[in-house]
Amino acid sequence: MRRLMILAISAVALAAASGAWAQKNYPTRPVRIVIPFPPGGNVDVFGRVLYRQVESELGRSIVIDNRGGANGILGADIVAKATPDGYTMLNVSFSFAVNPAIRKKMPFNVERDFLPVTNVAIGLGYLMVVNPNVPVKNIPELIALAKQKEVTYSTAGVGNGQHLAGALFEQKAGVKMLMVPYRGGGPAATAAIGGEVMLHYPAPSVGVPHVKAGRLRAVGFTGAKRLEALPDVQTVGETIVGFVSDSGWHAVFAPAGTPMAVATRMQQAIHKALQVPSVRKHFVSNGYIPQADPPAVWAKKFKAELKRYDEAARLARIERF
Repeated sequence: MRRLMILAISAVALAAASGAWAQKNYPTRPVRIVIPFPPGGNVDVFGRVLYRQVESELGRSIVIDNRGGANGILGADIVAKATPDGYTMLNVSFSFAVNPAIRKKMPFNVERDFLPVTNVAIGLGYLMVVNPNVPVKNIPELIALAKQKEVTYSTAGVGNGQHLAGALFEQKAGVKMLMVPYRGGGPAATAAIGGEVMLHYPAPSVGVPHVKAGRLRAVGFTGAKRLEALPDVQTVGETIVGFVSDSGWHAVFAPAGTPMAVATRMQQAIHKALQVPSVRKHFVSNGYIPQADPPAVWAKKFKAELKRYDEAARLARIERF
């Protein structure tokens, strides 16, 4: 019995030492971050700013791997099936929590097959932008136009946050518009710029540069307060009292089975990166609040988010497909 106790104690000590070693020495080679959307979208734009700094914190290269398709499912599936060693992780939007609410079948289970690493940031809202040829400059004019003719708007996919924001706007404004899904935020913004659709709901990180360059015109912001980067653009709530639609969150997940020490090391590096003034300013000025909670904290919040978006999808009347 004494020998068994000694062996058990030794095993626990060895595991603790191994975990400490993993956290201290990880990573020993480049880390692959899968962004399950095409280049140029909101998650991609923020990811490239963030991970340039995370590279400095970790002392290793980070390779961004864009794998767009199916509202983030294709890229997430790659991570779900990857070796759980911390060298392949997923940087995704809150569509990750929406998909289970709108899909009848998925190739993975978001709770069983992934380890929550950290929530990167929370978005305050979406811009509502139109092609410059669309004759509206504000929300009242957009509502009036939508009551006269069919208004088309692009989103990054069915069930994406842009879709939820658009559906909520239709309900609150008492109008019906045609949603046109694309394979990511980048293509959806390009569609509005090119005149394929009239309206788009980009995150500020994507929309603001296009607005300032004159490629798109901002007519509103779905957040509770005006956007710092475009203070002259009114919130939708200034026209439709009580209207608020945030733009969800960005977060990092690893394959289930990834050592917690490794996940914590990545979370700590992301947290430090978000404290760098230039990185933090990029997030804040574009309508996002940096977070970077520890894995256990984010895991608890993520479960609540699954319930929240299940309800949001129901209210938006998005049928499972």
